[in-house]
Amino acid sequence: MASNSTENITKEKQFAKGISATEPEDKEEKKESLTGGPPVIQRSGSRPQLDLSGAAIHGNFEDRYPTILLPNQSDDISHLALDIGGSLIKLVYFSRHAESFTDDYRKNSLRKKFGGTNGNRRNYPILGGRLHFVKFETSKLNECLDFISSKQLHRGGVDSPIWRGNPSTENIVIKATGGGAFKYADVFRERLGVSLEKEDEMGSLVAGANFLLRAIRHEAFTHMDGQKEFIQIDPNDLFPYLLVNIGSGVSIIKVDGFGKFQRVSGTNVGGGTYWGLGRLLTKCKSFDELLELSQKGDNSQLDMLVGDIYGGLDYSKIGLSASTIASSFGKTISENKELSDYRPEDISLSLLRMISYNIGQISYLNALRYGLKKIFFGGFFIRGHAYTMDTISFAVHFWSKGEAQAMFLRHEGFLGAVGAFMSYEKHGLDDLRAHQLVERFPMGAPYVGGKIHGPPLGNLNEKISWMEKFVQKGTAITAPVPMAPPGTTGMGGFERPSARGNILRSDASAALNVGVLHLVPTLEVFPLLRDPKIYEPNTIDLSHSELEYWFTVLSEHLPDLVDKAVASEGGTDDAKRRGDAFARAFSAHLARLMEEPAAYGKFGLADLLELREECLREFQFGDAYITIKQRENEASLAVLPDLLMELDGMNEEDRLLALIEGVLAANIFDWGSRACVDLYHKGTIIEIYRMSRKKMQRPWRVDDFDTFNKKMLTDKRQQPYKRALLFVDNSGADIVLGMLPLARELLRHGTEVVLVANSLPALNDVTANEIPGIVAEAAKHCDTLRRAAEAGGLLLDAMAGIEDESKASTVSVPLMVVENGCGSPCIDFRQVSSELAEAAKEADLIILEGMGRALHTNLNVRFKCDALKLAMIKNQRLAEKLFGGNIYDCICRFEPAD
Repeated sequence: MASNSTENITKEKQFAKGISATEPEDKEEKKESLTGGPPVIQRSGSRPQLDLSGAAIHGNFEDRYPTILLPNQSDDISHLALDIGGSLIKLVYFSRHAESFTDDYRKNSLRKKFGGTNGNRRNYPILGGRLHFVKFETSKLNECLDFISSKQLHRGGVDSPIWRGNPSTENIVIKATGGGAFKYADVFRERLGVSLEKEDEMGSLVAGANFLLRAIRHEAFTHMDGQKEFIQIDPNDLFPYLLVNIGSGVSIIKVDGFGKFQRVSGTNVGGGTYWGLGRLLTKCKSFDELLELSQKGDNSQLDMLVGDIYGGLDYSKIGLSASTIASSFGKTISENKELSDYRPEDISLSLLRMISYNIGQISYLNALRYGLKKIFFGGFFIRGHAYTMDTISFAVHFWSKGEAQAMFLRHEGFLGAVGAFMSYEKHGLDDLRAHQLVERFPMGAPYVGGKIHGPPLGNLNEKISWMEKFVQKGTAITAPVPMAPPGTTGMGGFERPSARGNILRSDASAALNVGVLHLVPTLEVFPLLRDPKIYEPNTIDLSHSELEYWFTVLSEHLPDLVDKAVASEGGTDDAKRRGDAFARAFSAHLARLMEEPAAYGKFGLADLLELREECLREFQFGDAYITIKQRENEASLAVLPDLLMELDGMNEEDRLLALIEGVLAANIFDWGSRACVDLYHKGTIIEIYRMSRKKMQRPWRVDDFDTFNKKMLTDKRQQPYKRALLFVDNSGADIVLGMLPLARELLRHGTEVVLVANSLPALNDVTANEIPGIVAEAAKHCDTLRRAAEAGGLLLDAMAGIEDESKASTVSVPLMVVENGCGSPCIDFRQVSSELAEAAKEADLIILEGMGRALHTNLNVRFKCDALKLAMIKNQRLAEKLFGGNIYDCICRFEPAD
């Protein structure tokens, strides 16, 4: 032991020494891109360096890239960045995940079997946390400062070691860009005691755009005639493009690569013009108020249209419709009216269209000049506003004769702030890929209507909790839900966009539908996807009618879900309050999506189901079905020995059919299905299982069993598969009486078996952390499972009391368990855990079980290896839509790799 300890200490010193050797000392560093391109951005060496005191290697010293813990490293590195413009202040700040390092026997065994699963580790801290996006009006700078102070963002956050241990602000530097970084530097120093380090404004804009377009899967979208369509940008074909940033003024930038850009044009007529003239003409007090007015306006009351000149007719010879604007505000010349005679709503809309049309035209002419097809528009003038985007899109489409299209960015106003954030050293952002970023949409924020909610600013030891505010105020805080549109009028040659609301919330992240960006460096793309570039997990698109149906299904299921969630925590008053708040919050999300299906980006049924689980976790319900899962596991394990004995009495071909029938029958136990929940009132778990087995008569709705059976039994001298990944579904009978016996059969054939389960709870789905306990109980009655579980690191010691008589048939192939990286009933193979990605590299069979993983998602997805998809259809609409069948129909689809 002494020698091992000495060796470990030596390795720790070597690693620590290696880190310090890589640290630049007051020198400019160039960060190479992932694709080997030119440097992303120039960074100075004036940021705080890593504190290596007490550095230690965590976990297995045999790992090629072990985790290095820096216990004394403060959170002041890369925590907050600002873009302070003439009109708005944009903040991007980072909150770290509380990392929980697990060093259990199962994970150590997986590391030995698959090798190191943390190949993306760097010798500096990896960001594992959340990026938040917030904005304030520059005229309300004090509110911004209050926000930073209340959350202690300039000190690393209220939970950071620097705040808990030493709340000094000495030498704290915040990265900032925009003109306000110079103008308000003294104010930040006086109020917060921090220095603003200025970053080049154009460089930050480009760096932010490059990162977002490469990292966020559906960052870009088009918007024409009120219809939003998301565009998948190939990160390898991003350059060159034109970036049009519309802030107070407009900058038009030609971007040729990482760090390669040129400001080629611009105009002084931009967002500041709209706000300034609008304020003078309408007396509006905020930009959002002015935009809100425009949504109720009719610009034909002020603008001279082509039809006004030609007696209501089109000027078809040159392609101008009667509703095209000939002269903005031109109609006011011939009318004997004063300013007070015009409605502020009409003035706002006419002004908005005048500025937007001109920006669109100037942008296209620059794209034409440089031969560019991709034009991205950003900046807070756009603000997710449907009219603005439609107007710009119409201008680009009109002048290019349909050859070019305007594209917009979901994080449009935060390009500069993101770029400034990336200028910190060791942030790790530009090394992350799209599959390592997950966007979530929490229900609220500590700021509502520009005011701080939560404890007083003086009580800085307490967090500002928007959740508590939600619970206390009930429906006072809701998701932004647009109202129905008023009648249409002729505006610039096309109809009024339908996707808009009567209320624009004052917090930009809500108005723009920008969520919190979770950075998860351990996520990978599933390596067995046949074509990852075209992979789409969702089987059915959420059209309005489809969304309406699932809105009803989820709403009807909500009361039962709340009851289960509250009961899982003992039915306390606190649990009841949180359950109530969760129901209102999730209902508000559903209402938001009903009004605008694209509100949260490209959204499918899998995303909708995951949204529900995230919302539950947001209100601190860890596992709503924990009690039910434990009860069903116990009941199923009690009858497992009898089932195994029955199976062992069959010949091999009959046994394989019985096993597949067992999987399909056991899949009926699904608390996410209303039809299945109703069955629970008709008998015990075992009675329902037996009833389900009797109905498993072939042929099934999709029946490829014979093909799979042939592959398994053709040549008994060879193992049919080397390694099988079994994606399990529900707890109880589903895994115990369905998937475990099937896994046992594969093990007997000499196939390594990996049980793949959720990382986080979702309904009554079994989790990876729960499976070892289930296997341990099952192994007491089965020597095959016991030996395989020991080989796979699921059991620490040989277990006594074996009741299986076939002890002589020893099995050396392992039974393993890995997390899938998900917390949803479905699975998106673009984002799976690194341990699953490693396990998949030698797998030649995938078995997807259950509606969520095999029907709602991945039904039409092909893999590089053989795939077996098994599910009972527990929804009549889904049965009809996908297969023209009925509820309780079964699917057994086998897809050979070739």
